Amino acid sequence: MSDQNARQKASPDARQRAEERYYAALDLMADGNLEKAVAAYRESLEADPTFTEAMHGLARALQDLEHYDEAIAVAKRIAETDPDDVLAHTSLSMLYQKKGMIPEAEAEGAKARVLGWKQQLKKS
Repeated sequence: MSDQNARQKASPDARQRAEERYYAALDLMADGNLEKAVAAYRESLEADPTFTEAMHGLARALQDLEHYDEAIAVAKRIAETDPDDVLAHTSLSMLYQKKGMIPEAEAEGAKARVLGWKQQLKKS
């Protein structure tokens, strides 16, 4: 499911709450308040569990906190929600690499490249 389709399924109130918490999390990230940013991203996802932008932010904040297993779980959720999300596979590749899981990192990197090529071909 693309994030565009996911937006259509969330109620307007839920989506607005999700976006408010998402933007608060971005501000917290910019200020270096990673733990509070994680909490705000989680609140965003409570309001709209399909909001992939919030999932990306949560994965990044968790990565910055070196909570790699949690970040991997979130990145996998992104890939399940939107299988064509190149950044989800790129994030998984980076996270696996940080954990020393090189074969898994290479496999996710390859998926990201193939998806990127497919998207470029569609634009041509």
